[in-house]
Parts: sequence; structure tokens; C-alpha cells
Amino acid sequence: MSKTGWIILAIIVVVVGYGFISYNGLVTANEAINNQWAKVETQYQRRFDLIPNLVESVKGIMKQEQAVFTAIADARTHYAGAQTVDDKAKAAGEVESALGRLLVITENYPELKSSDTVQTLMAQLEGTENRVSVERTRFNDVVQTYNLKVKTFPTSLFAKIFGFSEHAYFQSATGAETAPKVSF
Repeated sequence: MSKTGWIILAIIVVVVGYGFISYNGLVTANEAINNQWAKVETQYQRRFDLIPNLVESVKGIMKQEQAVFTAIADARTHYAGAQTVDDKAKAAGEVESALGRLLVITENYPELKSSDTVQTLMAQLEGTENRVSVERTRFNDVVQTYNLKVKTFPTSLFAKIFGFSEHAYFQSATGAETAPKVSF
């Protein structure tokens, strides 16, 4: 084989080798996203498991706040029926909004604050909310790593060839930056 033939063969080997490395890196990064989203969902499930206990405890003390409890139950139902990450994120935002209203209500009822059951459940829920926030941040971090691979050259060429595309970041629901207001 001529010198030119060896050079062409070496270039082909390098390109094919880089293609394999790029593909495997994209698959690994994509699986990291799936794994991290599963961790977010685990924290959502913990939240949803705590909510009925909290709601039942609070309902025993405050029967007049039925609208908040209905909103929480409806939001949980929306999450359970959500099929895509975007739908689940939107439904999770609904839960957060309803929980925010519930937290404001509990602040306004001293007898609720003195209930050991409610206090314990609120502490667990606050801890879960912190865990949700941490896992969402980690999710966005792995999405960023993956999206950078998909967008940067030359891996972007192989990403297009193998059908890899950007993933959406988790974003807060519209209006989440505004604290809920409860009036009586």
C-alpha cells in the first residue's frame, strides 16, 4: 500500500474511532439524564406520599380550607397522569403552588403550628422540598453536560448522525416566583 493509502486509512480509523467514542459518550450522558430524572421523581414520590398524611392532619384541624386541599389533590392527580417530563414538571409546579398556599395557611393558624403531627409532617415536607430542589439542580447540570456534547464540534456531527438532540431543562412553573396570598 502506498504512503497516501496509509494516510487515508489512518484518517478513516481516527474518524471511525472518534465516532465510536462520541456515540458512547452521548449514550452515557443521555443515560445520566434519565438516571437523574429518576432521582427527581423519587423525591416527587416522597413528597406525594407525605402530602396525604399532612392534608389529613390539617383537615382534622381546619375544615374550612377545602379549596386548598382540592387543589393539592388535583395537582397530584395531574402528576400521576403526566406522561412526559415536561408534563410532569408542569404538574409538579401545580403541586408547589398548592403547597405554598397550604404553608401560608398553616402560618396563620397558631393552633395548627402547635399540633405535633402537623409540625412533624411539615418538617418532613420542607426537607423533601429541599431534596427536590437539589435533585432538580443536579438534573439541569447533567442536561447541560449532555447539551454541550450535542452542540459542540465535532461531536455535534455525530450527534446529528446518530439522532441525538438537546434535552429540555427543568424550569419553574410560570408564576412560581410570586409568593401565594391567602386571605380570610
